[in-house]
Amino acid sequence: MNFTLPHFELPFFASLLLLLAAARLFGEIMERLKQPAMIGEILAGIMLGPSVFNFIHRTEELKVISELGVFLLIIIAGLEINIEGILKSMKGRNIVISLLAFFIPFLSGILVGHFYHLDEMATIFIGLCIAITALPVSIRILMDFGKLNTSLGQKIISIAIFDDILALTILGIILDLSNTEPTFINISKTIVFTILKLSLFVLLIIYTYKLINRFSQKENYIQDKLNVILSLLKGKESLFAIFFVFILIFATITESIGLHFIIGAFFASMLISKELVGEKHLKTIHNTTNGMTIGFLAPIFFAGIGLEFQFSAIENFGLLLIIILVSFSSKIIGGYLGSRIAKLNHKTALAIGIGLNARGIMELVIANIAYKAGIISIEIFSMLVIMGVFTTLCTPFLLKKAFSLVEK
Repeated sequence: MNFTLPHFELPFFASLLLLLAAARLFGEIMERLKQPAMIGEILAGIMLGPSVFNFIHRTEELKVISELGVFLLIIIAGLEINIEGILKSMKGRNIVISLLAFFIPFLSGILVGHFYHLDEMATIFIGLCIAITALPVSIRILMDFGKLNTSLGQKIISIAIFDDILALTILGIILDLSNTEPTFINISKTIVFTILKLSLFVLLIIYTYKLINRFSQKENYIQDKLNVILSLLKGKESLFAIFFVFILIFATITESIGLHFIIGAFFASMLISKELVGEKHLKTIHNTTNGMTIGFLAPIFFAGIGLEFQFSAIENFGLLLIIILVSFSSKIIGGYLGSRIAKLNHKTALAIGIGLNARGIMELVIANIAYKAGIISIEIFSMLVIMGVFTTLCTPFLLKKAFSLVEK
């Protein structure tokens, strides 16, 4: 029997105030415990939502703010990546690690879904959420350990970059398939057409990157032109506005061709680099975007995940346990096997497998998209939230142990 407290209808801004204050407080507590703030923010949403105190429900207004949070979180993830990092992850033996670290968990998740007779689309999304690595979370964990700029830290990041891009590519295909009649011809046409759309968009990104590189070879050419434009504009945040117009152009292109806007935003933000806009401007963009996202929009997004979470909706605890175990073990196995095939030693291979286990941000973004699209149920969504929190909590502790083994 489920027990739910009566819901008190709060005005929108009162709900927003309470949600933001609780999310920031719980996030601060988690950061002091050396854990990602997003875990505390999710817990704040669970506490304030229907699962516990029933003070706040996820209204349409909160959903709009959450969408902006998703948009900016994806931009932050893209800003952490440079094209050279992607090329590095695809060179030589790294490609073997990247592919196995993605496809072993992905296929394991699909097998779990089939074993429990879940809908085909739901099984693919479970596989996708299990396969993904949350790049911003991985970066944060490695920074906390002072290992981000080590060769092992950079290898983990380059593999995570490749896996995130692969996941977003598959996401585009799945979202197109979800609107298609499940016949062989329709599915085949949709896959081919979606891959074609993605390929054309990637070609546009590559062309833009090469164009940027050509102009960047002329010393400070783009920076100088940008400075001229900024000098003509009187607004204090003109740089931020120009940056967002650039991102929105690519987000609009992907949305207009039937792909999710986060794909365009992610790829476009990867093009923004120190070489393109200069170190000073890049720092300004980083600081403004981070301040807006981490200070306001991201806590609302993660607290919103908590509001949607319903522990009472979980009836199949066996499936929940299997999802957690498979998500953790398959990622370690994929990273470990790929690393061993790439001729890395046992300890380094284990550290890579563990380091790729941080989920959270990207996994929750994808789970949220699937839930809103009606592809996964509230039960599966709640299971994926628990899985993301659990793996993210365990990763720092295990990775610290793995690093100490590597350094012995």
